[in-house]
Amino acid sequence: MTRVAIMQPTYLPWSGYFGLMQAVDVFVFLDTVQFAKRSWQQRNQIKTAKGAQWLTVPVASKGKREQIICKTELDSASNFASTHRKTIEANYVKTASFKDLGPGLLACIEQPQTLLADLNIGIIEHCRVLLGIATPLLRSSRMQGSGAKADLLASLCKEVGATEYVSVPGSRDYLEESSAFDEIGVPVCYFNYRHPEYPQLFGDFLPYMSVIDMLFNCGDRSADLIRSGVEVSA
Repeated sequence: MTRVAIMQPTYLPWSGYFGLMQAVDVFVFLDTVQFAKRSWQQRNQIKTAKGAQWLTVPVASKGKREQIICKTELDSASNFASTHRKTIEANYVKTASFKDLGPGLLACIEQPQTLLADLNIGIIEHCRVLLGIATPLLRSSRMQGSGAKADLLASLCKEVGATEYVSVPGSRDYLEESSAFDEIGVPVCYFNYRHPEYPQLFGDFLPYMSVIDMLFNCGDRSADLIRSGVEVSA
């Protein structure tokens, strides 16, 4: 069986993103669809003493309303990496694993990049190594996939020899309205994630933060915590 998942590359993804990656045999970054401003593609949240705080990556957008993710450029005039470093350091320096894991993660954020997708994928690849995830990663921009929505997903699955497609629940409606996966004989199942609780700084537990919140607070236990929340069903 070859389980495949396809997701847009997001900035500092939450732990459920890596739960999906753990649950499949091939993971494809969907970087050939339209970039969505103010989406997870360019921002995520961390926990601070004042609650959740957004970290947003500025991108060049003037005259580029229809740009796709793999061609979306970072705003060269922005100094976001330095700002994000300071914010992360200020809120996580006292966590159990920041001393060990912080420098590597911050280096990924500050790695000079031109494209948003390269920044995001670099961070994701670094985090998945920390989590011990060996799932092969591909980029749709380096594949032959065609079509839109379900047709595009099905064509990518066919290209990698998928025997099952694992989707996030939010795509159920448009997938079930399409016959694309029936036509290639690949069943669709759905990924569910029961967010595990773990020790955090700053009071009561706050879910849905970037995975770095879990990594800095829990270190080596993070992979097992993520796995405990994963469920795949028809």
